[in-house]
Amino acid sequence: MRDFSEKLKNKALEIGFHKIGIVSAEPLREERENLEDWLKNGFQAEMAWIEREPEKRADPKMIFPEAKSVIVLALNYFTPHEHIDTDEKGKISRYAWGDDYHDVVKEKLRELLAWIKSELPEAEGKVCVDTAPMMDKAWAVRAGIGWMGKHSNVITKEFGSWFFIGEIILNLELKYDTEIVPNHCGNCTACLDACPTSAIVAPFIVDSNACLSYATIELRSSELLPDIKNNLNGWLYGCDICQDVCPWNRFETPTEEARFEPRHGETSADLDEILLYSPEKYAERFRRSAIKRAKLSGLQRNAKALKESRKR
Repeated sequence: MRDFSEKLKNKALEIGFHKIGIVSAEPLREERENLEDWLKNGFQAEMAWIEREPEKRADPKMIFPEAKSVIVLALNYFTPHEHIDTDEKGKISRYAWGDDYHDVVKEKLRELLAWIKSELPEAEGKVCVDTAPMMDKAWAVRAGIGWMGKHSNVITKEFGSWFFIGEIILNLELKYDTEIVPNHCGNCTACLDACPTSAIVAPFIVDSNACLSYATIELRSSELLPDIKNNLNGWLYGCDICQDVCPWNRFETPTEEARFEPRHGETSADLDEILLYSPEKYAERFRRSAIKRAKLSGLQRNAKALKESRKR
């Protein structure tokens, strides 16, 4: 399968992926232990789905019993735009500026899997984006895509941490990548120092309870905690502070994927408009956008909190 693996990598790049690694579908043992420790500390906050079957998250065979290989792919999403940071606007995390990455990445994964099946009729596989119970970042590290940064995002030398991860679990053995990228964070603590709520409690460990991104996207409470509300720093949806300050993100490269360009040309949203949205307007405005993850109630809660914090 050596020649086919190289052919597969070239096809992945042709489809539009930016990096690819192939590894054996062996369980993630150390990574599972780290996950279980993280859960024991309650760092998952209200994300109860992460607590379910941690063993499943670490073993691809529990998702796809015929699994022999995991093909890990990275898709750069960086576009060279800046946030509009005014009192009337709320900043949106860079990953959500364009079309919903689940749709874009999954489309490319399915195209690649269809090509694999056309080349090898015996091939069967399953595509995974981050809604599947896969430890995407751990697989990216194992496959040599990059190294785990202290902010818990994977970093590459080529385009920093601005990329999405997807996998194809395959029933065939391929030629595997064995080179692990060394960690190049060194003594840098820029991400820990910059986090306004000290959510990065130690290198590589994020406490979701204190994370702006978690609070503005995943949290379903009608109110934000005071420490979150007082430290929003202009964020309406998500937060990029730990990535913005990372020295490796000086090497970002604009993506060729036009669907990641800001929808409506917006990198920030008007707070008063958000507060006036009806469910119908909200559904229309954010159809096929990752921002719908926050729900209308969450987005309006964030807009209200941001306006109140700016009055102080």
